[in-house]
Amino acid sequence: MTEPLFRADAYTREAKAQVIALTEEGGIVLDRSIFYPTGGGQPGDSGWLDWDGLRMPLATAIKGRDDSIVLVPAEPVALLPLGAHVMQVLDWDRRHRHMRLHTALHLLTAVIPYPVTGGQITASHGRLDFDMPDMTQDRAAIETALNDYVARDVRVSDGWITAQELDANPDLVRTMAVQPPRGAGKIRLVRVGDADDPIDLQPCGGTHVARTGEIGALRLGRIEKKGRQNRRIYLHLES
Repeated sequence: MTEPLFRADAYTREAKAQVIALTEEGGIVLDRSIFYPTGGGQPGDSGWLDWDGLRMPLATAIKGRDDSIVLVPAEPVALLPLGAHVMQVLDWDRRHRHMRLHTALHLLTAVIPYPVTGGQITASHGRLDFDMPDMTQDRAAIETALNDYVARDVRVSDGWITAQELDANPDLVRTMAVQPPRGAGKIRLVRVGDADDPIDLQPCGGTHVARTGEIGALRLGRIEKKGRQNRRIYLHLES
């Protein structure tokens, strides 16, 4: 099991760790990780491992067995020895763009109140697919509403509920394609805005900015028809 340091503080850029396992495919498992593993439409983090004056570039992080996080080297190199002590260094610029876009997509689900059938985040843009037969909202109005939420600079926070509490509040789940993980007995909720009247509240395991003002200006991209009842909407950071 890998302790997910990014869950407690998404702004941690460096942290010490120890190698506890090596996979047959050449992956590295640490006892604690600042690297978010691919999941929920958000890419795995990249960065570096430093030890004994050496540096290993990491291409991504993925989920392994038993709640482990597997770090994937960017190039074939000799693996670290078991038990080695390393310094993790996050590719912060890339991660921070993921955080900004992930929070922005939560705002998009607040502006467009339809079930989400899929989504993806990259360092340049994000997109969501909505179970929406007709595009009734004006794109200029959507973009204005998104940037108004950004300008309000509200707090983004998280909390935990049980699976039973989620079952009692099924409307919290906005994503039809991916159900919240229930194996740990508790489910993480991400809240945008005040606790009493949030802009958005839904289960999510991804990394987010601390306040919406950190997202920066947003630009609505293409709106595509994907099948009879699906609309794909792209969202871009202006800088």
